[in-house]
Amino acid sequence: MIRSFALAAIVAATAIAVPAVAAGPIDSAIAGAWRSDANKARDQYRHPAQTLKFLGVKPGQTVVEISPAGGWYTEILAPAMRGNGKYVAGLANPLASVNAAKSVEAFKTKYADKAIYGDIGIGTFGKGVADIVEPGSADVVLTFRNVHNWHMNSWDQDAFNAFFKALKPGGTLGVVEHRLPEARADADMKTSGYMKVSYVKMLAEKAGFKLAASSEVNANAKDKANYPKGVWTLPPNYAEGEADKAKYAAIGESDRMTLKFVKPKT
Repeated sequence: MIRSFALAAIVAATAIAVPAVAAGPIDSAIAGAWRSDANKARDQYRHPAQTLKFLGVKPGQTVVEISPAGGWYTEILAPAMRGNGKYVAGLANPLASVNAAKSVEAFKTKYADKAIYGDIGIGTFGKGVADIVEPGSADVVLTFRNVHNWHMNSWDQDAFNAFFKALKPGGTLGVVEHRLPEARADADMKTSGYMKVSYVKMLAEKAGFKLAASSEVNANAKDKANYPKGVWTLPPNYAEGEADKAKYAAIGESDRMTLKFVKPKT
């Protein structure tokens, strides 16, 4: 017993300390103090670290996020690119309407702190807009849960064509979208907020993209995509109000496809 204790002491004394691995810019941004507790609580559904890694997002790139809305991913991507790369928000055309102009100004105001977000670029995206940014200037274009909006308004193909034009040859398009089961009627894509994987692939391929990979990182087997008010029935929207709220909370956010497309180099 004495020898065992002595041996353990020798091993402990001669053990080589392994230094902790420093967090990268994206992981540091995900843990950032500027992110609200409410936004961080949604990480369990949106898996930002795994999603961005799968899509090949890294510092040094020009990353364009399409229609960032309130900026859930802006709070991660802009700080991660600050000082090494560029984050560009593809916002609504301010000339389209008074509301569009107000939304652009609100976004600029919200993310004006350069010490946190750096110099955010502003691109223009919307129906009838051909150039989101300078053609061929983006390394990555990202869209999170937006395709259904363009489909419901009948200009989804125009959107994917614009993404293709914005990217450099060899650039990446990352798509995360609510997933409709393939057996469901195509008409459900016009009302439910869910899209079929096959349809999204068709849009991308028709624009000129090649599918590079798909991931189940944002899958949710509990989501059956058959709710009274579509995907908005689930959190965080709870479109049914208090009706069956506990049931929908237990399901969590929607089942989502995560697709990585590439613009061919030639």
